[in-house]
Amino acid sequence: MGKDFLYNQIAGTIAINIKSGVLKTGERLPSVRNLSKEYGVSINTSKRVYFELEAQSLVQSKPQSGYFVSPMEYLKLPLPEASQPLAVANSVDPDQLINGVYSAMGRTDLTFFSLGVPSGDLLPLTKLKKEIVLATRSLKEGGTEYEPLQGNVKLRRMVAARSRGWGGSLKESDLVTTSGCMNALVLCLMALAKRGDTIALESPCYPGILHLAASLGLKVMEIATHPVSGIDVKALKNLLPKIDVCLLVPNFNTPLGYCTPDDNKKEIVSLLAEYDIPLIEDDTYGDIYFGNERPKCCKSFDTHGNVLWCGSVSKTLAPGYRVGWVAPGKYKEQLLKLKYIHSIASTSIIHEAVGNFLLTGRYDNYLRNLRRTLHDNYQQYATTIGEFFPEGTKISRPQGGLALWIEFPKGIDSGELYNLALKSKISISAGRMFTLQDQFHNCMRLSFGLPWTNELKLKLQQLGNLAKTML
Repeated sequence: MGKDFLYNQIAGTIAINIKSGVLKTGERLPSVRNLSKEYGVSINTSKRVYFELEAQSLVQSKPQSGYFVSPMEYLKLPLPEASQPLAVANSVDPDQLINGVYSAMGRTDLTFFSLGVPSGDLLPLTKLKKEIVLATRSLKEGGTEYEPLQGNVKLRRMVAARSRGWGGSLKESDLVTTSGCMNALVLCLMALAKRGDTIALESPCYPGILHLAASLGLKVMEIATHPVSGIDVKALKNLLPKIDVCLLVPNFNTPLGYCTPDDNKKEIVSLLAEYDIPLIEDDTYGDIYFGNERPKCCKSFDTHGNVLWCGSVSKTLAPGYRVGWVAPGKYKEQLLKLKYIHSIASTSIIHEAVGNFLLTGRYDNYLRNLRRTLHDNYQQYATTIGEFFPEGTKISRPQGGLALWIEFPKGIDSGELYNLALKSKISISAGRMFTLQDQFHNCMRLSFGLPWTNELKLKLQQLGNLAKTML
């Protein structure tokens, strides 16, 4: 039994006991030495167990006292309702709300609970700057020449190597680099769908994907989801005769943050392959997991080349660098042709710099800290929401990612709350942005990618108080 398996197994057992209430809030846990004796493992393995549990904010250490179960009152808050979109194609775009949020980007006087990216304060900016300088020195002609059409070799090699961590078996030749994940999704949809075709998307869904589908003239079928288990496979199965392409975010979908169970992923891949319906998998949040290990992807179960797996570092490392990729399976030639027509090549220096950041191991070290910070932020948000938001408020329990989904009592319209909050220098994402149907008016998404401070807590409290005035 390997050390990695042991520490994951022990940490998982303790985590289950904490979440189920077997271990109570404030209860003292065995010392590192006693844990080592109890499980017959080394002191270092025991330390790693507690390090992992701390990363999940399930335990906290007290100097000279040991480890204790963290308070988790937020787990008592009810979950949002499962979505129930109509089984009809719709394309009524909530332009006004979306444009309002994104037109405010760049304003320094607002607290942006609305933008689903990590704050620059959480990013390794100094190290990234050094990588840019090194890339200009290592690339031929200082990076001024075009890259190969498929993209930077080092970046593709590292993304392929990392696929082993989620059950993939990609090679560098399987990948095509893009200008961020959204560019990868654009190329995929242009290759697979034509105006008037029908696309299946999760409901609620990231507004950028809804906008993209509408701009390409596609009809959108929204699929019911559960806030913990994700897409309703039965609902998808019922839609299969009506759709031409499917685009899913199975790992930590925004805004709900769920992780689709592996059995469901496998069934989805099998169903779509049976109907010869391509699956575009947006895995841009996959590295931001709060559990013991990175989840598998739908691509892990693809044996027909039918899954186009898309990813990027936009939600983890550098949103503005626009570094992404796609493993297009059997659609590779169509993707390459479109990339040649629309962009010819990716940005050499930036892609080389990110490839090297992945190669040196700095990315994984950084990710461990980022995941710990984001999970702690989520818990801080949830605790504050439980204390200051209206009675009856429901919240999601994200298993990773950057967002919380809030469901208010029916009397609160999040579009009106958006306008009220903006007057108080707070930006939120109203629920209606995440659908093309007449739903989610009493919901909103909050990003927890900002550093947690007393000032941020006060803004969250202020938002809760504004919501109370609407009842």
